[in-house]
Amino acid sequence: MSGDAQKVEQVTEKEGKGSWRHASFHVATTIATPAAYAPLPFALASLGWPAGMTMLVIGTIVTWYSSVLVASLWKWNGKRIATYRDLAGSIFGRSGYWAVLFFQQFAALGNNITIQIAAGASMKGIYKTYREDGEMSLQVFIIIFAMIELGLSQFPTIHSLRWVNAICTTSTVGFTITAIGISLYNGLSMLDRSTISYAISGSKAAKIFGVFYALGTIAFSFGDAMLPEIQSTIRSPNKKNMYKGISGAYLLIMCTYWTLAACGYWAFGNSVSPYLLDSFKGPRWAIILANLFAIIQITGCYQIYCRPSYEYFEKRILECNEKRCSTARKILVRLLMTSVYMAIVTLIACALPFFGDFVALCGAFGFTPLDFVIPSIAFLLAKRTKLKALWVVNILIVITYTCISILGSIGAIRFIALDVATYKFFTNS
Repeated sequence: MSGDAQKVEQVTEKEGKGSWRHASFHVATTIATPAAYAPLPFALASLGWPAGMTMLVIGTIVTWYSSVLVASLWKWNGKRIATYRDLAGSIFGRSGYWAVLFFQQFAALGNNITIQIAAGASMKGIYKTYREDGEMSLQVFIIIFAMIELGLSQFPTIHSLRWVNAICTTSTVGFTITAIGISLYNGLSMLDRSTISYAISGSKAAKIFGVFYALGTIAFSFGDAMLPEIQSTIRSPNKKNMYKGISGAYLLIMCTYWTLAACGYWAFGNSVSPYLLDSFKGPRWAIILANLFAIIQITGCYQIYCRPSYEYFEKRILECNEKRCSTARKILVRLLMTSVYMAIVTLIACALPFFGDFVALCGAFGFTPLDFVIPSIAFLLAKRTKLKALWVVNILIVITYTCISILGSIGAIRFIALDVATYKFFTNS
């Protein structure tokens, strides 16, 4: 940032046009992805039934509450603020601006690496159902997905992708119903129930690190570092529409997360794969359908998370106002910038295709500060509430999820170290 870094960036965008339904589409697309659903049964396998379901329920409630807090800070100081980093800068000052920028970029980059691996795995899963002896590697499908995203990246704003995200939200429901159905079918008809165990396996150290890993995975599943960016696209009455949009999205999340996590863990027990779809035995047509829904949904989610990077660097590369920048220059800058971004993410995803490890690290170190810790602190500082109950609730959230962030990061780093020691770069896993 240039010499005016100490000041909050002045936001001059036009008033948003989206309805509360568009807000629901965007929030649901951002959070409820197959990459968020698929590892939940594996997280339960590391925690067991009581602790696993309890953490899932608490995570749902706390992230809904935190999202409402962020939405309530819209124009808290009388100024329209359209990005999370600007919101943090207006409350915490320069240090808050840079802290949120760092965590947001880490979360966005980590999320897109993770879901690009998931999309590639789903593409390869469809390919393998038709050609079991096929030689196309996972990396080929990751690159194909990157080309699709490069095309969509040329759309200028999140709002311009609203109908894409509406389709993606529908695909979320389709994926969940299909995955739940396959889990129940496998559990009832294709597996020997006497071989299914729900005991937490491994040594004492493995169990402890497994718990840390699971906490990061659950945090990832509720990751949404984009609420102010989404809220800036919503029309008046902004707060009311955003509250309705958040609640609508979380109603969908509550119904689908809890059901899929429970069904997947019940069906496969402690042998469930970190990416649930890899555990499915059949039927073939249903597995193909689940993978198709996954690819479609991830397509929209990827776009929402790459937007902060695009917006930040595009603004600094152009360094000119709307009237002075030619359309051709804008198009060329966007194409070059998005190509560089896509090349970096694709290279990392191809070199280290460890889906579950990136899920846990991104959730613990990226999303937990943004979705659990910072909203509570920001609300207390900005609103200066005198209600003791609110102070106690928010301080408990900050302390609890700071600990979860630290422990989850430790667990994720350990698993990444183990996988790097076991597998080669660009492994076709």
